[in-house]
Amino acid sequence: MNDNSNPFKAIGLTSAIISQLVGGPLVGVFLGKWVDGLLSTTPLFLIIGIFLGLGAGTYGTIHLVRDYTGDD
Repeated sequence: MNDNSNPFKAIGLTSAIISQLVGGPLVGVFLGKWVDGLLSTTPLFLIIGIFLGLGAGTYGTIHLVRDYTGDD
């Protein structure tokens, strides 16, 4: 996958990285707010969801870039 001559691969990789880094925390926010609404624990699960979303987005981005570059 190290064929860097195609600019559309770079655009696709950049889009995937951005969507993972933004999408993870957004999903965490919405799920955290939903659980907080069910359990009436207003900021607790929102904060937990943000951190879990950040971790999931970072983890996914690291693995995506590793697969793209061919690192083990």
